[in-house]
Amino acid sequence: MTKRNEYITKMKLQLDELNATMNKFDAKAEATKADVRDMYLEEMRKLRHQSKVTSAKFEELKASSEEGWDAMVLEMEKVSAAFQHSFNYFKSQV
Repeated sequence: MTKRNEYITKMKLQLDELNATMNKFDAKAEATKADVRDMYLEEMRKLRHQSKVTSAKFEELKASSEEGWDAMVLEMEKVSAAFQHSFNYFKSQV
């Protein structure tokens, strides 16, 4: 497996894991009080948006040329790190 394919596989796995965990959090939101649930759902909305941004960047990465690969990896790392940071902060607050 090439370095590119390994990276793509790694990023896909990370995104899938984060999205699966967010789905579990959605289920928890249903059991909370209304005021807390509204706050929780707003934060989840923000995380879902970040997930979409990260997934879009991931699709760009997969479609990138060999010449643009290194630059795309750097962009993907930044977007992914921001999403992971937001996700981990949210998770620590739940």
